[in-house]
Amino acid sequence: MSETKFLTPDEVSARYRGGVSVGTLRNWRAMKIGPSFVKIGKAVLYPIDELEAWDEGNRVKCRASKRLDEHIGDQA
Repeated sequence: MSETKFLTPDEVSARYRGGVSVGTLRNWRAMKIGPSFVKIGKAVLYPIDELEAWDEGNRVKCRASKRLDEHIGDQA
């Protein structure tokens, strides 16, 4: 059985290189948006597998531009 790993809000902020602050995480929790979390007493913890699922849900898929497609086609 795999053991679930958790991150604190500070560690989550560091994971996203400061792009999501601890304050933003706090606001998101109050609004019930953002990544899922677990609260035990006063401790707030974010399961890493839930963060990875949240990352995937926020992934932006880009399509290649026509110019890039033509360039790749020329090399084939």
